[in-house]
Amino acid sequence: MRVLVTGGAGFIGSHIIDALLAAGHECAALDDLSSGSRDNLPADVPLFETDIRDPDGVAKAFAEFQPQGVCHQAAQLSVSRSVADPMFDAQINILGLLNVLQHAQQHKAERFVFASSGGVLYGDVTEPSPEETPPNPISPYGVTKLTGELYLRFFVREHGMQAVALRYSNVYGPRQNPHGEAGVVAIFCERMLAGEPTRINGDGKYDRDYVFCTDVARANLLAFTTDLTEGFSAYNVGTATTTDVNQLATGVRRECQQWLQEHGSDIVVPEPDHGPERPGDLRSNVLDFSKATRELGWSPQVAVDEGLARAVAWFGEHQA
Repeated sequence: MRVLVTGGAGFIGSHIIDALLAAGHECAALDDLSSGSRDNLPADVPLFETDIRDPDGVAKAFAEFQPQGVCHQAAQLSVSRSVADPMFDAQINILGLLNVLQHAQQHKAERFVFASSGGVLYGDVTEPSPEETPPNPISPYGVTKLTGELYLRFFVREHGMQAVALRYSNVYGPRQNPHGEAGVVAIFCERMLAGEPTRINGDGKYDRDYVFCTDVARANLLAFTTDLTEGFSAYNVGTATTTDVNQLATGVRRECQQWLQEHGSDIVVPEPDHGPERPGDLRSNVLDFSKATRELGWSPQVAVDEGLARAVAWFGEHQA
């Protein structure tokens, strides 16, 4: 299958391309490189450098690559930015999605896989949430993800497209961009490996379901290759276990200190301090992935301790 991956030069998108290529599929990336990098892609993977909101740029990618499947990972990812600027959030996460969806429909793409979000969709939950959990987004970012799924349902109903929404928990691992507002694991890794101070938002008692990037990539691969009976399907992609930010910081600090010692550095990683709470943050989110196991044959393979060690090793090697 020929698959166009929007956001394909970014953190999650590039791991998805790796998984698709390893399984024998043909890939191209569409990315404006605002947070991604050409270095994340194999040299022989075509890159269409354009914004998903640009009709002409997206049309060119579809016309030249003629994808049979579309994997839509490009998005505005910051919860706090969505709170501060909901218009900007909607322009990318709704209008950008619609632009890509319309071109996918016009070029008769067989399947459309969408990066949704279980955490922001379900709101604050303390037990693993199944897909039937009523939506309760508390941030504009969550609202746009819910809206995106509703648009997918519309395109399935009106145009016969098959669509899959993968509701990620908190994704982390190698290639995550630590600059600006990014995943907390990437930020901790970069700063701790440099011996710089780190800050935990609020009291740090924010329970999160952390899922490793290669597990997420495998879920996307299965979403393209599994025979599905429904026109639209949604699956949680998480681990059903939580780690709070204080525990996460402790784990990253331990792995960073060990990596530094093993590589002859005398840097001592300082303990993080605490700052103000961040607007729009949930207290707790955790996902039940049993439907993905039943229907896709997917379950997480990388435990948090192993994932943190792999993330720290990657950041250590790339900061050296």
